[in-house]
Amino acid sequence: MRQEQSLRTNDGAEDVIRQYATMVYRLAFARSGTKDDADEIFQEVFFRYLKNQPVFESEEHCKAWLIRVTINCSRKLWSSAWRRRVLLVEEDLAFESKETADLYHELQKLPAKYRQVIHLYYYEDLKAEQIGKILNRKPATIRTQLTRARAMLRDFMKEEDDV
Repeated sequence: MRQEQSLRTNDGAEDVIRQYATMVYRLAFARSGTKDDADEIFQEVFFRYLKNQPVFESEEHCKAWLIRVTINCSRKLWSSAWRRRVLLVEEDLAFESKETADLYHELQKLPAKYRQVIHLYYYEDLKAEQIGKILNRKPATIRTQLTRARAMLRDFMKEEDDV
């Protein structure tokens, strides 16, 4: 009986990992900017999931938990003493198109708080209210950050066109 219950738990964990792996990795990469750091964050998020075995009220609750843990792990990585003392080398990344590469580089110019909100809104399809709950911010703050981030991106892209 106990072994059967354990198998069901592991099967459920595998399903959650399979379902949210891409989302967690994309968010980790958006926050860290490097494949190695994104891999480390990804592993830490799912390690915590397996270790804690949280029970969720709904799929939305599960998704929000994983996003919150990914953000926390990213923050922890950025605040580490090692990270503050090491010069990061920019990676060569393969993109599907020149437009995708250009957008990636423009997004990297944004401050982290704006990049995070843009990612959650456009890539994870979350509404301002959901993002606000996850980030412990008011929905109005999220909408303001989205507006500012879009304006910054327009300015960055206009500068590129002028050059």
